Amino acid sequence: MANLRDIRNRIDSIENTKQVTRAMKMVAAAKLRRAQERIFEARPYAYKLRELIGHLTDKLEDVGHPLFQQPDTDGVLLIIVTADRGLAGAFNSNVIKTAEAEIEAKYTAERKQGNLYLLCVGRKGHEHFARRDYQLVGDFRNVFDGLNFSLAKKVVEAAHEGFDRAIWGHVDMVYNEFKNTISQNRIVEPLLPLPKEQFLTPVMEEEDLPEIDDTLEVDYIFEPGAEQIMNALVPRFLNYQMWRALLESNAAEQGARMVAMDNATSNAEELRDELQLKYNRARQNAITMEILDISSGAEALES
Repeated sequence: MANLRDIRNRIDSIENTKQVTRAMKMVAAAKLRRAQERIFEARPYAYKLRELIGHLTDKLEDVGHPLFQQPDTDGVLLIIVTADRGLAGAFNSNVIKTAEAEIEAKYTAERKQGNLYLLCVGRKGHEHFARRDYQLVGDFRNVFDGLNFSLAKKVVEAAHEGFDRAIWGHVDMVYNEFKNTISQNRIVEPLLPLPKEQFLTPVMEEEDLPEIDDTLEVDYIFEPGAEQIMNALVPRFLNYQMWRALLESNAAEQGARMVAMDNATSNAEELRDELQLKYNRARQNAITMEILDISSGAEALES
């Protein structure tokens, strides 16, 4: 039977751990609410920006913006968004596995030829791929504590610079999209060159779209001109795409951490109850042994 003091020490240790995990769950829940609010606040501007670019692509017979054209190069850049910290269940490992599966399925030849580049936002992804000798672009570790729009602009600038210099001709993003507190969607989507198809699809579900008269055709007048407006809007759209991915990943991280810490708290309570039962049995056994010793001593004196 284990020593009573050892069991008591383990119970105290588990109780302290439970308090830490419970506090982390509460902090993650508060951060999740703020992260969701930021996503909801960004959506109206995003919808309108995408809608405007859609009208412009319809207006222009030939979209000559360079970010719609793919450079003649075999280079590929993957932007992988992870977290700076762990203790979030399978959040980081899922997005890393998704990126590795994407590389194996589509970019094995590029990696062998030295034409595959990774831009990792978040410490976990950066360190994981650095240990495996991937070509890393930039250093975006420890950035989620003060997450702001300037980070998205810096990431897009790094991707745009290599795209403009024809170092890479294709840029994909890999990140966790927030679905709910229990699950996340692993997303792989193109960033550059801009696919025209995404501007032709509705920005909202059909049931959310306002009723319009299909017999009327709206003729937009662009001032100063469609091409000038396109040149101004496309960089903003790219920044938004990156900003949206960062917001989604941040919300998904907080949701995953909240669930992981809730499970850890529940496991700690179960383990504490098991040890408490074990402690009570050991204590009862010790008391019984003491009673037997006293009874045996009394009988020996009487005899």
